[in-house]
Amino acid sequence: MRSTGAIVILFVVLVVGFIGCAGCGTYNSLVQEDTAVEEAWANVETTYQRRADLIPNLVSTVQGAADFEQNTLTAVTEARTRAVNITLSDEDLNNPARVQEFLQAQGALGNATGALINAVREDYPELGATEAFRDLQVQLEGTENRINVARTRYNEVVRDYNTSVRSFPANVMAGIFGFDRRVPFEAEAGAEQAPTVEFD
Repeated sequence: MRSTGAIVILFVVLVVGFIGCAGCGTYNSLVQEDTAVEEAWANVETTYQRRADLIPNLVSTVQGAADFEQNTLTAVTEARTRAVNITLSDEDLNNPARVQEFLQAQGALGNATGALINAVREDYPELGATEAFRDLQVQLEGTENRINVARTRYNEVVRDYNTSVRSFPANVMAGIFGFDRRVPFEAEAGAEQAPTVEFD
């Protein structure tokens, strides 16, 4: 009888130990995936910052044309100011409204920059043919490509993380420890239309 009780206790200890180890493994996996999301988001912010850093050089180059329309430059400068003033914390990545606010500011900057480049190409061909302006166009094109790559990678890690958070039994651990779903990038309204900006 005594040995039966010891076997039961040993069985209970083994089951509890197994559940504890599985829980720790799940928790650690969630932490790793959450960290990957944060890293991917940092890369997205870095690429957007690179674009924002190029804009003052573009504006300075265009300002060299004395008769350049000031309202276009003002629109770019104001859009850049709004875009760099909206930053998201790790917690904000769970908030669709904050992510949308960030994306709208970045979209407005992209549109204003495109309008500036188009204005130069159409109305100031001599300015557009300068080496400084062409170099900035190339850098901006490369930056836009980097932004797209960073956003794609972010969405990939968010997909993996959100799948884990929603899957059983990880969803139990996610609920206990507060791992919430992250917001992926979605296509902006009108993204199905071809852009009018040309870099060549």
